[in-house]
Formats: sequence, structure tokens, C-alpha cells
Amino acid sequence: MERLFNLDPQLIHDAVLLALAVFVMFTFLSYLLFNPARDFLKKRQDKIKNDLDTAAADKADARKLKEDYNAKIQNINAEAEEILSQARQKALDNEAKIIAEAKEEAARILSRANAQVELERKAAADDMKKEMIALASLMAEKAVAGAVDAKVQDTMVESTLKEIGEDTWRK
Repeated sequence: MERLFNLDPQLIHDAVLLALAVFVMFTFLSYLLFNPARDFLKKRQDKIKNDLDTAAADKADARKLKEDYNAKIQNINAEAEEILSQARQKALDNEAKIIAEAKEEAARILSRANAQVELERKAAADDMKKEMIALASLMAEKAVAGAVDAKVQDTMVESTLKEIGEDTWRK
């Protein structure tokens, strides 16, 4: 009876050679075909991982920016009120400053006007005194020229004083 599977040296030799040929061919094909395919897949896997990491970082940045903007939007009314309050305070300060300057200017104008009035009053008084002196000289001339008696002289002095006024002598 013949065996279906006969282990003779030729079969073992062929099996070893076949195994060695398959190993060499696998190594050769692995070097030529599988390694470039593995490298390509590794590069693709790294690129996808980098893209996912970048996308996650961008998403985190976008979330942070959104939170910042939401916080800013919530605080914008408070900031606007603060800015308006500061502007109102500056306006009130400027108003007070302008009013104070106007009062000082009014006081200066008033003091200048009072000084001017005082100078004009003194000038008028001086003019009045000069006129009185001129009238007194005229009266003296008339008295000397016409030998006026005492009664006429008293009436002349009285009439002159009435014309000039008694307030002039008091100053």
C-alpha cells in the first residue's frame, strides 16, 4: 500500500527548499513592497494625528476666544457706564472750573470798574476844587475891584456855596 503522504528525504528536501524560497521571497517582497507601503501608511497616520492635534488645539483656542468674547460682551455695559460716568465727572469738573474762572474774571472786571469809578470821582472832585478856586479868585477880584461890603460878600459866598454844593467841601 502506498501512502498518501510519504515522508521521504526528497519531500523533506523540497519542503525545506520551498520554505526557504518563501522566506527569501517574503523578505525580498517585504523590502521592496511592504516597507514602502508601511512607510506610506506611517506617514499618513502621523499626518492624520498631527491634523487631529492641530484641530483640537484650534478648537480649544476657539472655545477660549468665545469665552473671552462672551465675558467682554457681559462686561461691556459696565465699561460703558464707567466711561460715561467718567465723562460726566470730567464735564462737571470743567463746568466748575469754567464757573470759577468766570467768577474770577467778573471780580477782576468789577474791581477794575470800581477803581475806574474811584479815579473818575477823584478827578471830578479835583476839577470841582479847581473850579471853586477859580470862582474864589473871581470873587476876590470882584471884592477887591468893587469894594464890596460885607453883606454883599456874604451873599456871594452863600450863593457860590449853593451852586457848588456842600458835599464838595467834605471830601
